[in-house]
Amino acid sequence: MFFVDKPYISDFFKTTVRDNAIPIVGTDIATELGLYEGTKIVDKDRAAEIAQETVNPIIYTTSENSIGWIAKHLSFTNLPEKIELFKNKLKFRVLTKSIFPDFYFKEVRVEDLKKIQFDELPLPFIIKPTVGFFSMGVYKVANIEEWNQTIASITAEIEQIKDIYPKEVLNPDSFIIEQCINGEEFAVDAYYNSAGKPIILGIFKHAFASDNDVSDRVYISSKDIIEDNLKEFTDFAGQIGKLAGVKNFPVHIELRRENHGTILPIEVNPMRFGGWCTTADATFLAYGFNPYVYYYSQKEPNWAEILKEKGGKLFSIIVLDNSTGINVDKISAFDYEKLLATFEKPLELRKIDFKQYPVFGFLFTETREDNFIELKNILDSDLGEFITTDHVTA
Repeated sequence: MFFVDKPYISDFFKTTVRDNAIPIVGTDIATELGLYEGTKIVDKDRAAEIAQETVNPIIYTTSENSIGWIAKHLSFTNLPEKIELFKNKLKFRVLTKSIFPDFYFKEVRVEDLKKIQFDELPLPFIIKPTVGFFSMGVYKVANIEEWNQTIASITAEIEQIKDIYPKEVLNPDSFIIEQCINGEEFAVDAYYNSAGKPIILGIFKHAFASDNDVSDRVYISSKDIIEDNLKEFTDFAGQIGKLAGVKNFPVHIELRRENHGTILPIEVNPMRFGGWCTTADATFLAYGFNPYVYYYSQKEPNWAEILKEKGGKLFSIIVLDNSTGINVDKISAFDYEKLLATFEKPLELRKIDFKQYPVFGFLFTETREDNFIELKNILDSDLGEFITTDHVTA
């Protein structure tokens, strides 16, 4: 059974669950999200019974907002405990310490940030919420000046985002400081099947504008990216799955391969693929198979066949986060048509209410490998050229 929750579910996801008779748990939120007529709805009490009657039930959440419901209503299963192993970044580092014994990490309460002995920290380092989401509250620090600025930024950002997500999804009370992981970064959609075997459903390379960039602007998938990494990432996911002991468990893995070849996990997000119905939907647009159905039906992609005609193409997710530096209250409009005109083959545009969420939308594109410049341009842009601001005169 699948859970749906705010902030967003795509039309593709709605069609998928309706057409494949995938049961949706009838939570209060589910009734507000515009599920299509004919969708199979399971009563909340019946959902709890199914979880009690079934060993490792197949469960998926579109949003980590559902974790709170699962923790409360399915507490008699081991699912909340398994979710917490991944969702809590401190517990995840403790879990994987046997694989990565030399990896530095340290928890700190938000009220204790100013008390830290800075000269005892490895430089550069990353600081982020122990329970976090969507690069919110994530900062890279290389010197004491940046550290002082980061503390001020964290304080300001907490005020902006504290009411957007529940504390099971984003809790700014506690932070984790970690050594900086260098190298290429990837996002991987996968699930552990009923035997605990990891099945990779999608691989995206995270492109950055600079070494200091920690944004989520562009993720790219291609034939080469998948072929070059499929076996290694499957083995890597298998190591983590064995430690956690998970079965019928979807994950969205963020990892980096360091220059000398070592793979280190940034984080593993439980019970879902990419947030906001992004990576799974992008995989369908790019490669023609449905990751939601593959997980629900316990199917494994035949990547050799799927990738045959995909050479020379880049399939990208572009996250239109508000990087303009302008307060959203002063932004009156975003020019989506102007944005679309900068890409050779837009596949799908999703407009988001940027007054409610810190993102203008999501764009899925197909680009020829020799036209990477269009992706570089959006990476380097602060999106200021696409917005209209309210001009206030004195």
